[in-house]
Amino acid sequence: MARVETSGRLHFGFGNLSLAHDRLYGALGVAIDQPRLVVEATTAETVQCADDAAAEYAERVCELLSVPGAAVTVESHLPRHAGLGSGTQLALAVLSAIARAYGRAPAARERAPELGRGGRSGIGIAAFEQGGFVLDAGHPSALFTSDAPAVGEWEVPPVATRHPIPDHWRFLVVVPDAAAGRSGDEEDAAMRRAVTDADPELADRVAGVVVRGVLPAIADGDAARFGDAVSEVGRLNGAWYADEQGGTYRPPVGSLVDSLSGSAAVYGAGQSSWGPIVYGVTDAAHADAARAAGREALAAAGVDGDVFVAEGHNRGASIDP
Repeated sequence: MARVETSGRLHFGFGNLSLAHDRLYGALGVAIDQPRLVVEATTAETVQCADDAAAEYAERVCELLSVPGAAVTVESHLPRHAGLGSGTQLALAVLSAIARAYGRAPAARERAPELGRGGRSGIGIAAFEQGGFVLDAGHPSALFTSDAPAVGEWEVPPVATRHPIPDHWRFLVVVPDAAAGRSGDEEDAAMRRAVTDADPELADRVAGVVVRGVLPAIADGDAARFGDAVSEVGRLNGAWYADEQGGTYRPPVGSLVDSLSGSAAVYGAGQSSWGPIVYGVTDAAHADAARAAGREALAAAGVDGDVFVAEGHNRGASIDP
């Protein structure tokens, strides 16, 4: 039997969506230590799995590895399509569990495209491999096509820079009871429309924030500056997506971000990926106050939901054996 344990990630946005620049996408985000995803697998003659999404990945993995089957169990889940990267983590966890059960190397980065992952952002794959804060290098804009490429016809963006997340940093996570974020074909179509119409000047502004704000802050361990910078990256990204999601943030994220931005315990807030999860950057000394601010934000918006505070996760997935 092989057991894989991994966790979610927060996606702060992309560096560029305009075809006027040489590199497209270029995502930045962080791995966090919760919630956790746990997958176990044993060898079998057929694919046996009660989780529909995991079963689809298991079927594909068995084809890729040329093995007859596997019995796969998902012991704990990440919220689906909420902004934590559940699809990528599940795909790579199923791949790694089945591969290890058969004594194979998972080769997660190499096989991720064949599982439909890593076509735009490389944050989820990098988080699975090594955790931490990651900025990926994106893709050459010349490779962009008006129609989606076939599964597997891309490479995962390389990691441009990675930093460990300081031990005293914390991330407030607010999970409103709202519709799931976009995924699959719907997400791909929305992203392609956004790229086609993207303002190239926004990319220059994002680049300035990343170079003069995000990267110095993570290098210095300055949570306040980091939070301010990544929230600005998210706000600028929202201008690219405004037509797709009904504003800078999708409802009800905007009201939650506004509320959290007024808290002295939250250094910056934004929407993770397509949402609906909202993040806030804080530290250990202000974690309780930040958690309270998250509950107050939900109440002010008239929305039910959950609130928790996570630590940064500076290791990749645990794969045993």
